[in-house]
Amino acid sequence: MFSKVLIANRGEIAVRVIRACRELGIKTVAVYSEADKNSLHLEFADEAICIGKAASADSYLNISSIMSAAEITDSDAIHPGYGFLAENAYFAEVCDSCGIRFIGPTAENIRLMGDKVKAKDTMHKAGVPLIPGSKGSVVSREDALVLAKKMGYPLILKAKAGGGGKGMRICHSDVRLISALITAQSEAKLAFGDSEVYIERLIENPRHVEVQIAADKYGNIIYLGERDCSIQRRHQKIIEETPSPVVDSRLRKKLGELAVRGAKLINFNSVGTVEFLLDNDGNFYFMEMNTRIQVEHTITEEVTGIDLVKLQILLAAGEKLSIKQDDVHIEGAAIECRINAEDPRNGFLPCPGHIDFCYVPGGYNVRVDTHIYAGYRIPPYYDSLIAKVITKGKDRNEALNCMERALGEFMIEPIKTTASFCEEIIADSDFRRGNYHTGFIDKFLEKEE
Repeated sequence: MFSKVLIANRGEIAVRVIRACRELGIKTVAVYSEADKNSLHLEFADEAICIGKAASADSYLNISSIMSAAEITDSDAIHPGYGFLAENAYFAEVCDSCGIRFIGPTAENIRLMGDKVKAKDTMHKAGVPLIPGSKGSVVSREDALVLAKKMGYPLILKAKAGGGGKGMRICHSDVRLISALITAQSEAKLAFGDSEVYIERLIENPRHVEVQIAADKYGNIIYLGERDCSIQRRHQKIIEETPSPVVDSRLRKKLGELAVRGAKLINFNSVGTVEFLLDNDGNFYFMEMNTRIQVEHTITEEVTGIDLVKLQILLAAGEKLSIKQDDVHIEGAAIECRINAEDPRNGFLPCPGHIDFCYVPGGYNVRVDTHIYAGYRIPPYYDSLIAKVITKGKDRNEALNCMERALGEFMIEPIKTTASFCEEIIADSDFRRGNYHTGFIDKFLEKEE
């Protein structure tokens, strides 16, 4: 087991990892930028070390500074959290070359699944259904137009190395395709350092369903049910739930077994997710694989009773999976609402600033993962996520009722947040019936205008 883990991240995920390490008896090192000198994770860690200025490139993405901090503090492992360097294959290689364990899969796994084209090819070999699309990257507008004629519209452009909606464009005509190709390539280059994009047939109004998996170094892999992440705005998830309202036991087993088959093919050995799109006709298609812990891992923990962050650390330390597939039981339902420091009434404008007053909800079946407190100043340099409210119930309806109550209790002044917006969605009649898809937010906002 590790003696000391450095957490190469910030915010609520840094707090979450520190808690897991403490319960495992592992000492922790927090790193922070100059803008995060008052962040809560510094108070909880055994040691804290500044790694640079406010900009991510100078701190949380600065591999040299992070590795120096690990060397100085004699850390024997690094947990990357999510975002930043969590899916950076080079960072994983640097950790390995320095004799420091990267808490995650191999660099080869990260690189393979980070290349969306290669990831699709790999999953195709595993027998996972794919969305019809280009066999590789599309460079010229001539090639794009030939594919469009063959496949028909609507189409979607995606960055080969992408995620989070960057480098993604929907096209309904040749004119739109040509202009979108240029902008998508430029955006992908800026966001990921790789301008390559590929084309897929657009699955209209799909469900976004992901399967949680866990694997050790000895070939043992299990799946831990699915999460429905269809409530999104601009491809950024807002509300997630498990089980999905549209996934029955038969489909759950099928998705899970395919996810395991794909993971086995690449010798995956950590926790991760395999993501699918479900269309209105009951078909499903592989979308991507995330090789890290997800923001929404919390709801799977609530219904399975398995601490995924602890499990991730144990697997990285070389332990065998102590859980077999038959040991996995989904009990009840769980919902997560992401609370962002944004103003929903003003185009979701980010709202950094000083928190004068803060009260987070509590009570039976309520969990809040956060790093904020009264007196904390939300910096303007990073993602706007400031808290995750998670509720559980014996069934979906009970979890939803609990969430409505919890969101009504969430108070933070004078910062504007998405808590009230999430509350409105939870109360929506279509959402309550489980009748939603990835385009739900757009239609919801149209109704409000």
